[in-house]
Amino acid sequence: MAHFNKSDLKRNQFMLTGKFTRKGYDWWWHSFTAVDEETGEERPFFVEFFTCNPLLARPVPTLGQLPENQKNKIRPSYLMVKAGSWGKDKRQLHRFFSWKEVKVHKKAPYSVEAADCYCSDTELRGSIHLSEGDVRKHPEWMCDDGTMEWNLKLEKKVAFNVGYGAGWLFRALKAFEMYWHAEGMKTVVSGTVKYQGRTYIVKPETSYGYSDKNWGSNFTSPWVWLSSNNLTSNVTGNKLEDSVFDIGGGCPKVFGVPLKRKLLSAFWYEGKPYEYNFSKFWTHTKTKFTFREEYQEVIWNVEQSNRKSVMKTEIHCLKKDMLFVNYESPDGKKRHNQLWNGGNGWGNVKLYKKNRKAENGLELIDDIDVKNVGCEYGEYC
Repeated sequence: MAHFNKSDLKRNQFMLTGKFTRKGYDWWWHSFTAVDEETGEERPFFVEFFTCNPLLARPVPTLGQLPENQKNKIRPSYLMVKAGSWGKDKRQLHRFFSWKEVKVHKKAPYSVEAADCYCSDTELRGSIHLSEGDVRKHPEWMCDDGTMEWNLKLEKKVAFNVGYGAGWLFRALKAFEMYWHAEGMKTVVSGTVKYQGRTYIVKPETSYGYSDKNWGSNFTSPWVWLSSNNLTSNVTGNKLEDSVFDIGGGCPKVFGVPLKRKLLSAFWYEGKPYEYNFSKFWTHTKTKFTFREEYQEVIWNVEQSNRKSVMKTEIHCLKKDMLFVNYESPDGKKRHNQLWNGGNGWGNVKLYKKNRKAENGLELIDDIDVKNVGCEYGEYC
């Protein structure tokens, strides 16, 4: 099986070319864990740079959810810096810039900059300050009030390169509605965050960082994402220091044709790759997944197999710790209105090798407890 952990900075560069300049989005997502400088309490954070429709630029950001823009079918155009935190006192904060204010280095290695906000493969800094009154007056901002500042260094250790589906040919053809590349499915993060009046330290050894990007003309429904690199073996009791898993997808569309209930997944297990990728048909990958909402929590169950191995994943996250993250599509529609998003999920992953001589044909490789799980699920509603 070909290794998926090959870095590819060209897939991480700015992708809004051709028809995507007028009807396209491109974002870079980062999530990580920090500790309160005074109490030592853990808190998970996220920072995202979301770009949309650069060729429709105006002197001020064009917000698609404004009633007059909805009425006149005016599509959004802006850089949106999204940041916040999950758990107690959770927040989703948005800051918008006109393309006239944005500097983009489009080729690899990429960078995006506006005012004090900056994003690249190695650095992440910026600030958002939103008053309760302003947010109440501007529902088109789709966010909460609050304050957050960040100054971070990124070291991307393990990539998830999904293969030819996001390769140069399919990118040039604009074949998919939504593309994915995880340049740093395991990312070491360091630095500081100031959030709601408190200071948090991001320590490399406990940052449990994650970095990826999506781009395209629309989103997927259902929308699935699960990832963690805080893993402990129940077989040996040891922390798995060179391991990370990443699961994403839902219903990709190729040239407008939906491929229902498809996921792309990778488990980098102590230096060995296990991949479950439907686009690599020769691996005979099969996937089953469910999502259910209970009174206090939501639960993902994913079972994947290929010719050689099986991965069974169950993740939980408390509803009170999660956000409904908000995005509008490049056409100005807001289709995801219940997109569950969390950063402190937990659960279990079992990894098996197929062995005809073993009971049920499966030989256990490891039974793993997982924490600090980034998790997401949503369907159009």
